[in-house]
Amino acid sequence: MTATDDYCDFCDLPRSQCIHGQPPPPAPVKAVKAAPAPRKRAATTRRSTPDKPVARRWTTPEALKPLILEVLDEAGGALEADELFERLELLAGDRLLPGDSELTPEGELRWRYAARRGRVALIAEGLMTKNKPGLWELARAT
Repeated sequence: MTATDDYCDFCDLPRSQCIHGQPPPPAPVKAVKAAPAPRKRAATTRRSTPDKPVARRWTTPEALKPLILEVLDEAGGALEADELFERLELLAGDRLLPGDSELTPEGELRWRYAARRGRVALIAEGLMTKNKPGLWELARAT
């Protein structure tokens, strides 16, 4: 080896002292933490028991589905939405809960909103069709 081989071309220090001629320092070894012991969950109690009925504030879509089918059946299988809501309100009148007369955040009566959700479920079940906007229609039996 010559004397020029012992010095760094970048910093003019001997290679033994130069950072350019040294191999990178070994990466620090991280200690592996043991997995934490699983927590024991506290036993939870059910808030409502099957024996106790749930007090509802407004009527559910499931409760309105048979009434929707009944109104459409009596009307011959199809009605415009406004006419259906009038007939449905007369049929369900005393069954509607006090909260049903409240408005949703969108400004619609809660029972009408529940009826629309019931319609979507009836369409998914194949009992109603969605052919024209504003027309509620029973599915034709084939």
